[in-house]
Amino acid sequence: MKVAFCGSDNASAYDISAGVLKNVCFVDALNLVPHVFLLFITFPILFIGWGSQSSKVQIHHNTWLHFPGHSLRWILTFTLLFVHVCEIAEGIVSDTQMNSRHLHLFLPAIMGFVAATTAIVYYHNIETSNFPKLLLALFLYWIMAFVTKTIKLIRYCEDGVSFSQLRFCITGIMVILYGLLMAVEINVILVRRYVFFMNPQKVKPPEDLQDLGVRFLQPFVNLLSKATYWWMNTLIISAHKKPIDLKAIGKLPIAMRALTNYVCLKEAYEEQKNHRNLGLEGALIAMYKAFGRPILLSSTFRYLADLLGFAGPLCISRIVQGFQNDTAATKKDPSDSYLSSQDFLGNVYVLAVLLFLALILQRTFLQASYYVTIETGINLRGALLAMIYNKILRLSTSNLSMGEMTLGQINNLVAIETNQLMWFLFLCPNLWAMPVQIIMGVILLYYWLRNSALVGAAVILLLAPIQYFIATKLAEAQKSTLDYSTERLKKTNEILKGIKLLKLYAWEHIFCTSVEETRMKELISLKTFALYTSLSIFMNAAIPIAAVLATFVTYAYTSDETLRPAEAFASLSLFHILVTPLFLLSTVVRFAVKVTNGYFSWGSGLATLSNINIRIPTGQMTMIVGQVGCGKSSLLLAILGEMQTLEGKNLFYWWCFTFSSRNRYSVAYAAQKPWLLNATVEENIIFGSPFNKQRYKAVTDACSLQPDIDLLPFGDQTEIGERGINLSGGQRQRICVARALYQNTNIVFLDDPFSALDIHLSDHLMQEGILKFLQEDKRTLILVTHKLQYLPHADWIIAMKDGYVLREGTLKDIQTKDTELYEHWKTLMNRQDQELEKVSTDSGATLERKTLRRAMYPRESKAQLEDEDEEEEEEEDDDDNMSTAMRLRTKMPWKTCWRYLTSGGFFLLFLMIFSKLLKHSVIVAIDYWLAKWTMDNENKTVNSTNFKSSNKSCNVAVFSTLCGAGIILCLITSLTVEWMGLTAAKNVHHNLLNKIILGPIRFFDTTPLGLILNRFSADTNIIDQHIPPTLESLTRSTLLCLSAIGMISYATPWFLVALVPLGVAFYFIQKYFRVASKDLQELDDSTQLPLLCHFSETAEGLTTIRAFRHEARFKQRMLELTDTNNIAYLFLSAANRWLEVRTDYLGACIVLTAAVTSITYGSDSGLLGLGLLYALTVTNYLNWVVRNLADLEVQMGAVKKVNSFLNMESENYEGTMEPSQVPEDWPQEGEIKIEDLCVRYENNLKPVLKHVKAYIKPGQKVGICGRTGSGKSSLSLAFFRMVDIFDGKIVIDGIDICKLPLHTLRSRLSIILQDPILFSGSIRFNLDPECKCTDDRLWEALEIAQLKNMVKSLPGGLDAVVTEGGENFSVGQRQLFCLARAFVRKSSILIMDEATASIDMATENILQKVVMTAFADRTVVTIAHRVHTILTADLVIVMKRGNILENDTPENLLSQEDGIFASFVRADM
Repeated sequence: MKVAFCGSDNASAYDISAGVLKNVCFVDALNLVPHVFLLFITFPILFIGWGSQSSKVQIHHNTWLHFPGHSLRWILTFTLLFVHVCEIAEGIVSDTQMNSRHLHLFLPAIMGFVAATTAIVYYHNIETSNFPKLLLALFLYWIMAFVTKTIKLIRYCEDGVSFSQLRFCITGIMVILYGLLMAVEINVILVRRYVFFMNPQKVKPPEDLQDLGVRFLQPFVNLLSKATYWWMNTLIISAHKKPIDLKAIGKLPIAMRALTNYVCLKEAYEEQKNHRNLGLEGALIAMYKAFGRPILLSSTFRYLADLLGFAGPLCISRIVQGFQNDTAATKKDPSDSYLSSQDFLGNVYVLAVLLFLALILQRTFLQASYYVTIETGINLRGALLAMIYNKILRLSTSNLSMGEMTLGQINNLVAIETNQLMWFLFLCPNLWAMPVQIIMGVILLYYWLRNSALVGAAVILLLAPIQYFIATKLAEAQKSTLDYSTERLKKTNEILKGIKLLKLYAWEHIFCTSVEETRMKELISLKTFALYTSLSIFMNAAIPIAAVLATFVTYAYTSDETLRPAEAFASLSLFHILVTPLFLLSTVVRFAVKVTNGYFSWGSGLATLSNINIRIPTGQMTMIVGQVGCGKSSLLLAILGEMQTLEGKNLFYWWCFTFSSRNRYSVAYAAQKPWLLNATVEENIIFGSPFNKQRYKAVTDACSLQPDIDLLPFGDQTEIGERGINLSGGQRQRICVARALYQNTNIVFLDDPFSALDIHLSDHLMQEGILKFLQEDKRTLILVTHKLQYLPHADWIIAMKDGYVLREGTLKDIQTKDTELYEHWKTLMNRQDQELEKVSTDSGATLERKTLRRAMYPRESKAQLEDEDEEEEEEEDDDDNMSTAMRLRTKMPWKTCWRYLTSGGFFLLFLMIFSKLLKHSVIVAIDYWLAKWTMDNENKTVNSTNFKSSNKSCNVAVFSTLCGAGIILCLITSLTVEWMGLTAAKNVHHNLLNKIILGPIRFFDTTPLGLILNRFSADTNIIDQHIPPTLESLTRSTLLCLSAIGMISYATPWFLVALVPLGVAFYFIQKYFRVASKDLQELDDSTQLPLLCHFSETAEGLTTIRAFRHEARFKQRMLELTDTNNIAYLFLSAANRWLEVRTDYLGACIVLTAAVTSITYGSDSGLLGLGLLYALTVTNYLNWVVRNLADLEVQMGAVKKVNSFLNMESENYEGTMEPSQVPEDWPQEGEIKIEDLCVRYENNLKPVLKHVKAYIKPGQKVGICGRTGSGKSSLSLAFFRMVDIFDGKIVIDGIDICKLPLHTLRSRLSIILQDPILFSGSIRFNLDPECKCTDDRLWEALEIAQLKNMVKSLPGGLDAVVTEGGENFSVGQRQLFCLARAFVRKSSILIMDEATASIDMATENILQKVVMTAFADRTVVTIAHRVHTILTADLVIVMKRGNILENDTPENLLSQEDGIFASFVRADM
């Protein structure tokens, strides 16, 4: 075919005799001039000047959008591009109907498209470089284009071309668009005055863009970058080279910060309050006023997306119809080159391109709607958190103490309710869009299938309530699972805290069974949860199949017409659209119910003080004394203004803050219950005040904190509190007192600072901290205390009783006026002084430090444990370079996935894979049969009614059978996945619990408790509830995509050629997204915890925060933490949108490719319809493949962490002897021979005992002493094989303990540890968990331990409740219970490992007495804490650095004056 600009089949084409402008071809050529002009002018500027421009201000260059009408210009240009595409298509379609090529029909349009693209690129570069003068080229272009198009339109009008002709409509639209763009350009000139004016306008970039810390650029980028999240490319690609951290995501833009949104919401709420519109309605109106506009914008986007969604079914119908009707195109008369709109839309290729463009637009609008709602939800959440925090800061102390507002409620409000409100907001646009989707869908179905469509719609509507019912049951099952999970965690926590005792008494299996029982209850609840999850998944998959079956079977038997492919596949596509909103309905309703119930009120407390008239002398110490519960602390809180004043005035409170010359924070306060921040020791002490090294040292010395600080791994920079190292009560108390002393304030309130301290620490604090540090500073001190021995130091005393002041004055005044009270005090003072004399120098502080030292795990082992991401190390080379690390980050943890899948059992794994493949095969078969059925209807020309009837029956029967099989398989697959997940969860937890329980004691010494607990809480929860649905969704979406691609390839094999580049693009998109998504999810999780902690610690320390006047500082910290969490979540949301836009566009390319190849090379309209239907399915599921893959990768991290514990070596419980070979009464005598014993904690560690030799006769009382680290405790652990005996042996009653099974050995010996450990349950359970003893035996043991009367007085006696850790008993009582426990076990050997270290003298005397009488016939080995406790022993062993230095009777050792034991005794005197 000849090619010519005006065509070669018409001689008059080049005739200009009637005038140049009368020639259509010349007018088209004239239209080329503006486009060529623009390209000629702009290309040199773009290619020569690009990158050389620089802005004067340091900003994000490519994001500064400051020309007026910016967004309008982009919208108009995109519209222009779309019209150019239509013009090109119209020209090409018109040209195909000519006898020769007419380039003038489409070439100017192609050039116009290129010019419009160049115009927007050029504009973008000019704007970001801030060179407005260069916009003059665009201004000239719009004028020229407008003029040439107007000439063309006038020419058409003169020729009588009507509106029905498409070319006339296109030209008219273009004239309007060029005119509008010209107006936009004139507006820029008028506003910016960059040309034709003397003084151009100067512009300044917004504050956010001048701050290089702001990295979230969505509000500042151009429309194209906004729609495609192009600005995210840099971050997502950089994640491959370096993990994304908080620095990489930067700060939130000002408009999105919590403070900005809080102010906005507060103003709206105050307005409602002024209108007296309070309650739920007022709150909702306030939220709407503050955040309504973006929700309306999002809803608009959603409506547009949903309406464009119907383009899919409509185009499928028209394409299949057009393909069927495609006959040889008749060539047109060259003089009639105009195409009507109807002819144009009847072209199947045009429809394919329109479907592609509709999909691109629909997905862009949908993602924009999602993004706007999520951003608004985050803004609302930030505002609500700030409002809640403000309310918490204003809560009265009584609200919290009376239980009107609990920490649980606050945490629930912060962590759950605000998030649910945010998600409800996200679902709102779906709520408005649902009716439109349903109505439009039903109308279109009715248009194609008449009454039978209503049957299908009725099936969906009837099954929707079942879906809602399942959703509510799912929520109930989740709550019940949570309750059992909490109970299981409580028991696991107890096991881990008391693991040493459990191992020493061989009780691991008893407690393990208890946890397993709770786990079984949890698993039953999880089964219910899994069942409802399966049913929910089943309903999602089965409802469309059921609706399609009902519709087509009804149509087959009720309609006179046969079912054709166009209607069949368009209807199928519609059913997929129609089902989605109904599933969302149940979710929306569930959220709405939860949110409505989320509002509650705060009440007020009650007063407890009456008739209070007191005065506090300035610059002196006032002591408030009285019995427990008399109102001392309440008086302190009343002075601080924390209690409601029902009557009278609190003049003192105002006086405190008026005469404050020292510091604006004029009060320092240490509460009775110590309150610490989740921060470093230093931050807890200085508490926002300036750091003064000299003052800091003086305070830490006064509070005896330096020795404790020295033990911490990072000194005073170690983080303490919930997320840090747990300190003892005394250590926490001293840090709180240090905080009060450090503050440079006039007045100091100390509420019972000595309560958790031993007598020595109390005395040191009194002398150095209070009398020296505070009194020298002439500060006013109000001290609440029980320690009456300090009364002589007081300048003023207030004695309280039952909420009123009993006496007030100096000690001398009270001695004179109330002799009886003074004498009572004197008696108590003497008793306390005697206590001080009695207690040895090795005080409670030493014990606290020992506990702290034990808690300190070696740093190298900590580093080892925290580095858990070594999954694929075996597969990689050992080089430690960056590329290896990045390769590991980008690699899917397939090995971990395989371990998880196989832990559910190979049978279930096979069943899952087989049922999934079979289900998807059947679903494909259903659609294929529908194609075959409809094609048979098309092709049958036989008129026999019987033949038609039998053919219809056959088709319906096969179709119904396949649909039935599909529905059953949907149920089987959903059940199989959940069942497999449940089995895997059960096995993983069982293996983990057993592995931990049987782990060596060294593991528990070197692994933080929180780390182990995390495996049983967060990681187990992920394995239980999150992995199965993710796995199901991943396999479903992957198989749907694969079956779709397979089906399209079957219909048109040429599609496979186009699939290669699309596959490569998809591979890179998922590869980059997974890494970035993982990092951002971790950031979101890690930034949420500090926020929740800040809320709970604020609620706990309200009184302290208000006393110090630090509300503003804490509020600021909350806003910072909220913004940090919000920016992480926003980036995660933007990354998800980034992925979805790209996979959606890939899906649209697949649809276009499938349509074009099917139309060009296909032979069957049924297969064409099927291919297009499946191509649309791919668009919906491609992004879910990647999202689920990324989620699974993150969730597999939990499996990986659990596996790292499963690889740990267990203790060797087997012995060379069988349990039956050990005599029942062994050890009967209690004879111990230690022969050349060498012991170490691990193979790679140095020995702690070196060639120790000793002989202990039956019934001997042996004392072992030595300094810290001498090996005393290691020797006691060696008796139980808790450490590695690598040389030598211990022989008890003739049997080498290394030959015994571990359980047998430990169950035959008794031990009392230094820390008394009790478990929650009953007293009976604590004494005899194995339930082997009679009640008489237990009462005898309690009598020996002198606890019988106390236990008898308790409700339930032996069955009286013991709370967690035995907190309802004193330390002394707990140690006596441990003694009774040791007596219950009839063992001839008792080991006492520093058993008297943590108890008072009275309890110690009881203990010593029992050992001498009740254990008279048993061998007792005492590891001595205080040397005087072993002076009555038969034998004393003195140890140093793992060796025995002295071994003799106490008398003989004391006679050696230069001996070590003698020196110990002298030091202990």
